[in-house]
Amino acid sequence: MKKIIISPSILSADFAILGEECAAMEKAGADELHIDVMDGHFVPNISYGAPIMKCLRKVNKMFFDTHLMISEPLRYIEDFVKGGADRITFHLECDNDPMEVIEKIRSFGVLPAIAIKPGTPYEKVVPYLPFIDMVLVMTVEPGFGGQSFMADMMPKVEALRKIIDTENLGVKIQVDGGIDKNTIKTAADAGADIFVAGSALFKQEDYIKAVSELRAAAE
Repeated sequence: MKKIIISPSILSADFAILGEECAAMEKAGADELHIDVMDGHFVPNISYGAPIMKCLRKVNKMFFDTHLMISEPLRYIEDFVKGGADRITFHLECDNDPMEVIEKIRSFGVLPAIAIKPGTPYEKVVPYLPFIDMVLVMTVEPGFGGQSFMADMMPKVEALRKIIDTENLGVKIQVDGGIDKNTIKTAADAGADIFVAGSALFKQEDYIKAVSELRAAAE
């Protein structure tokens, strides 16, 4: 049975007690922390940057899954590496050359990953699969929390899973957006390994129960 990875999106956490929130998710058995970075340009909203992440890194040893929803990731890779990123995901639709971004991320010993928006065909990311650790298929439009899961993205996940397995690439597939107890099984059945969830985790009263229920639903 494949490993199910639960990645809570800190965008849904209470920022007044962010350190405590993330520590509670770690104790609840979550596998990673998903750190959504928005620049107000690539997406309409602004979230936070590397300084917040750096503060969080001082008090948390979890795997930092850093999702850059920004126009020019190349300019900020080093900042996020210094902030404690373990994996950096950038968007294929950004303004920089994808191979250049991948190489820059790798030069710091950090895992590179590519995200694609709902409107981007999966075929566009295929040439980069041999060079990345993970591909993120967005199951909502990036930039806003609390959107509904787009089930029509599942054929993309299935197609990518088939290519990855056929070519024995070992690339993980992440889904992000509208993931909860009802939608996670659909995404898992399509071939996703890593599940980003915000409201379905941070908005629940019992984090241990929330994480275990999500994991059980995926398995």
